[in-house]
Amino acid sequence: MKITVVCVGKLKEKFWAQAVAEYVKRLGAFCKLDIRELADVDPAKAGGEEAARTREGQAICAALPERSHVILLAIEGRERSSEALAHRLESLALSGTSDIAFVIGGSCGVSPAVYARANETLSFGPITLPHNLARVVLLEQIYRAFKINRGEPYHK
Repeated sequence: MKITVVCVGKLKEKFWAQAVAEYVKRLGAFCKLDIRELADVDPAKAGGEEAARTREGQAICAALPERSHVILLAIEGRERSSEALAHRLESLALSGTSDIAFVIGGSCGVSPAVYARANETLSFGPITLPHNLARVVLLEQIYRAFKINRGEPYHK
């Protein structure tokens, strides 16, 4: 399985980069992982939040693999437990979907074009997470999903 994570914004602090690197290492045993960091657009320089969302949205859509099943992280998305996410990823794999892309948008949200490209949305609940933390949580949950699907003990 190939998993692509498209995320707006770069990891600036060393501790975020270290956490991501740890999960990238762990996930190497389960999938081919590609993290695509996109530059965030400053709304003040872009002409407002809508313009920033539009520019970031164009970059997100361009960064997505053409045939991937796209799961957009959105606060209003579908909430899933770790087990339910594991079953969803397994279900996609069993149905022949071997390329899954997750999208973490920028601080202003994502454009309608990104929503239109997404096959589904996923929420980590009604809380707001900093994008760096959302990336770490996403990678941890993907790793946990693989462990659950293999019946390995990590998820307890």
